[in-house]
Amino acid sequence: MAEADRLGDSAVTARLARIDELLERLENAAGPTARDALEAVRALTEVYGEALARVLDRADASLAAALADDELLGHLMVLHDVHPEHVLPRLNRAVEQLRGSLRERGGDLELVAVDDGVARVRLRSGGCGSTAAGLMDAVRESLLAVAPELRGVEREADPGPGSAFVPLDAVSLRLAQPQGTP
Repeated sequence: MAEADRLGDSAVTARLARIDELLERLENAAGPTARDALEAVRALTEVYGEALARVLDRADASLAAALADDELLGHLMVLHDVHPEHVLPRLNRAVEQLRGSLRERGGDLELVAVDDGVARVRLRSGGCGSTAAGLMDAVRESLLAVAPELRGVEREADPGPGSAFVPLDAVSLRLAQPQGTP
């Protein structure tokens, strides 16, 4: 099959959505035929995962990285637990890519930690609350796309700039001093 004849990303996405629909219908169907069909899908998935692992076993570091950079192959590698790159570098790269567009709009993004399968981020949107919520949804979607093995992406509170608190008595004392006194 020539590369030009291969499925584009949007076609792959459409096929994956259709597969999800069909699997959901099978999971909700009663009877031995539905159970057998699901078992066949699981077995086929395991065999394809083993094939992918064998390809990666034979690939040098450069080829493995190139394969992992492909969105579909990267997802499959994560699914089968054979991705050559740990989750943190993938997340850091995705955060850096998102940062550019966020900074253009007065915001910023920071990966704080990954704990127990949850990425924790600090998002400053520079906009109103509804904008921040929409941005957080986009950040979550982007990070889960590069690290689908995560259980979630959560926003941590922004500690904000250093405190500008000045005790009231300090202001009162200065105001009470006459002009020209130290």
